[in-house]
Order: sequence, then C-alpha cells, then structure tokens
Amino acid sequence: MIEFWLNDQHIRTALPAGLPLLDFIRYESGQTGAKVGCREGDCGACLVLEGRLTAGALHYHSIVSCLTPLAKAHGRHLVTIEGLGAAAPTPVQKALVDHSAIQCGFCTPGIAMALTALCLSDEDLTEDRALAALDGNLCRCTGYQSLKRAVRELLLILPIRPEDRPISWLIAHGFLPAYFSEMTERLTRIAAPFISEKEKTLVAGGTDLYVQRPDALLQSGVTFFQNAPERTGIRIEESRCTIGSEVTSTAILQHPALRAHFPRLEAYGRLIASTPIRNMGTLGGNLANASPIADWAIFFLALDSTVVLTGPAGERELPLPHFFQGYKKLDLQPGELIAALRFELPGPDTFFHFEKVSKRKHLDIASVNSALSIRLEEGIIAQARLSAGGVSPVPLYLEKTSHFLQGKLLNAATLQQAQALAQEEISPISDIRGSETYKRLLLRQLFTAHIHELFPEVHEAP
Repeated sequence: MIEFWLNDQHIRTALPAGLPLLDFIRYESGQTGAKVGCREGDCGACLVLEGRLTAGALHYHSIVSCLTPLAKAHGRHLVTIEGLGAAAPTPVQKALVDHSAIQCGFCTPGIAMALTALCLSDEDLTEDRALAALDGNLCRCTGYQSLKRAVRELLLILPIRPEDRPISWLIAHGFLPAYFSEMTERLTRIAAPFISEKEKTLVAGGTDLYVQRPDALLQSGVTFFQNAPERTGIRIEESRCTIGSEVTSTAILQHPALRAHFPRLEAYGRLIASTPIRNMGTLGGNLANASPIADWAIFFLALDSTVVLTGPAGERELPLPHFFQGYKKLDLQPGELIAALRFELPGPDTFFHFEKVSKRKHLDIASVNSALSIRLEEGIIAQARLSAGGVSPVPLYLEKTSHFLQGKLLNAATLQQAQALAQEEISPISDIRGSETYKRLLLRQLFTAHIHELFPEVHEAP
C-alpha cells in the first residue's frame, strides 16, 4: 500500500507503483492544477512541491510529477496549486498578477509552485538564485520579463536567510496554509513501504527512465532504492570524498565542503538539467544511464574517480573510465548495483573547470561537455586529467592527452600540441546534436575555455 499526503488529504492507494504521479493527481484525485505538457520534465507545467523527512526535519523541493513514479510519493507530502488554498492569493500569486506574469495560464500553476519552493529554499536568497528557481519552467506568453519583476518583488518581502523564513513564518505571512505546521508529525506516522521481491525494474530518480519507457514501467512494475546509508550520504575523510549513488544532484551542488573545494560548483550545476530535475536525479542514475554526454560522468572522470559496486560477490571498486565498456554498456555483473563514487578532493595546487555547450544554455543535454583538472608544481604540470562527452561512444577520459600534459610547462606551445593530440583521441559522429566537424571544433573551444578560465595569463598560440 502506497501512503502519503496530497495537500491536506491523507492518501492510501494500491494503484500500480509505476503509475506517473501526475496521472494520479489529475485523474484519480481530480486536482487539475498540475498540467499535462511535455511528459519529459522539460516544461514545468506539472511541477509540484515534495516534502521529505530527513533526520526528523521536513524539507521541500520542486519536482516534476510527470516523471515521478507513484510509489516515490510514499511517506512524503505532495503539494499542488490547490494545496496553497483559495481563500486569498498567496504573496507569490499576487506578485504574478500584479506584474502581468499570467497570460494563457497553462504554465502558471507550475510557475507558482516553483516560486513557492523558492520561499521554502534551504539556501540564502540572492537574485541570481531566485531567478534560477524558474529554470525548469517554460512560458510562451509572458516573455519572462514580467516573471522576473514578480521574482524581484518577492525578494523584497522574503528574508534572505532560510532560518529567518521557517514554515511558521511562511504560514503567518500567507505563503502557506496552516496545515503545513502539522505535516512533520503526520509524516512520521507513515510506516516504511513493503518492497516486493517480484518487481522487475530498479528505479532511482526516474528522470531518464520515465522519459524512455513510461508505459513499459507501468506494465512491468518497479522497485526503488530505499535510502540505504551507504548510498545516501556524502562523506569526507581527510581528502577522500565518497558520494553515495542515491545522492541527488541538488545535494551535491549544495554541499558546503564540495563548494569550498569547487568554488564554481553552483555555476556548473546550472548547466545540468533544471532545478526540479536536479532535485530528483541521482548520481548513480546519471552514471548507470551510460550516456556519452552524462554531465556527472564527465565531471568526475577528470577527478580520477573510482566507482564502488556491490553485489552477490561482495564489493568491488574500479576506475571510472573502466566502468564504461561501450555505448550504453557498463561493467556491471548480474545483481550488482552502483553504491558510491570516490575521489580525492583537489588541493590548493589543483585547478578544475567544467564546461558544456548545448543548443540552449539551460535545461538541455550537451552537444559536447568537458572537464579539466590540472595540478601545478612551480609552473610545471604535475598531473592533468581531461574528459569529454559527445565525442565518443562513452564518456571519455582522454588518456593520451592527459599523459602528454604531465611534466610539461604550462604555455601556449604545450596547449597547442595537446589540442592536436586530443583531436586524434576522439571519434565524434554527426547526429541531432551537431556534425562531426562541429563537435571537434567544440572540444577545441572547450579546452581553450578551461585554460582561459583557470589561467588567463596563458594564451594559446595562433
């Protein structure tokens, strides 16, 4: 039995675990504020709030209900536009109206929920972060300037720090209805779900599987990762970092220690999917998908990472480049799961950069993406690791180019030779993301961008 709260309503249902949450909300519960749009997680018309209990505290995030299996709602609080109440407009709704940020209205419920999630954010609010809260919502009517004005008005009335805007404050100021104050206690009364051994497809975030084969998942049945301790946390021991496979992209991007070691981490994250997809998608899912342009795979290939696998024969660990065997092929034995990913955090002499080019800057998969890690000793490249996606059947660690750079002076001549060698290592094909020639040019430009960003004093020779 799947049990959760939908707005102020207690739900217990025996419907199939793989049923999209959006379909349950609209067709079983009759709450039609969440719209059926792309069914691929792109448009945000189906966006809802999800409240999860973590270590006894309730945290809310935006998610797309079209890619969320019904069983993932177990033990959680789901909120649609109807759940914000109809007695009076909330400050979010009022700001949208006051700034003419509503026209046809199809996308408006999702936008209102995204901005309500902003109010519940666990981070300090800045204008940049506030505007980024809408990166998962598409609107064809407003031109977005009116939406930006509405966001800026909200920033004038919202406390900047999350501790100054708890749920009690948001209730008192009309952002949330009063029943939100009871949700922590209500969710603690929901028992852990029963997991059937007969279910066939193991799902983590579901953000890719439910785009590829939603009907098959509904028919065949699904089962889910269940927050095993070894797969859910981020642990740092001295300079060694271990990230569990169930950790979401958002959790990675918001981790204070990782931000300290990767100062541009938040900016890199904006290039990966959208806010609601990052709230759902997991590191393990990104690796297991085995896409040649998987953003996290490219990121961590440049950090000499290893992947930890668990299965009937126990635990084994292998270098991340060896995990990718061919197009959509992984070194996974029968019954094995991805448990974690490990890597050494960069020290003060190590410089790291991630780049991505896609047809649109946000909410898109890459044409080519790339990462570079360089450790310097007195101007000499002591270690280098270059990775690239979209230029090979697998997420590619450019081993020959990386080895060539080691022991060389960091100067224009070295970089020019490295560029030529990188072109020999890649094998892009022409497809919908771009021609072979275009992708080769992109990798050259991304390598140059790495160097110009990290070492602006070094200029590539013409």
